Amino acid sequence: MSGTQLTVTLSGGGADDARAVVRALEGTFGSPDELPADENATVHTATFDGDTNAGPAGGDGAGSGQLSAPVTVTVQGSPEAVRRASDTLTRAFTARDDGAASGDQEQERQLLLEP
Repeated sequence: MSGTQLTVTLSGGGADDARAVVRALEGTFGSPDELPADENATVHTATFDGDTNAGPAGGDGAGSGQLSAPVTVTVQGSPEAVRRASDTLTRAFTARDDGAASGDQEQERQLLLEP
């Protein structure tokens, strides 16, 4: 996993909720590989390969999060990418930090985003 790659896994809520979370990250990480689209999926993923300096921390999504249900988000990548993603999501949504795990070169953090 490169220093600029971030993988986001989302569960709970629907595809619209997953898209809202991914869009909140676009200002910080650029466009994802694709937006969550499958309305019947119970887990959605998105990968950002772009520059982690794509925009100001928080990007355009800061403070604009609208969710219909709680969404559990796991972000995985370099420690810097995970920190920036966590900061962005915490500003954009009501969030609870559910913990982190660190490896040699990457980190994982889980957040619960609430409507």
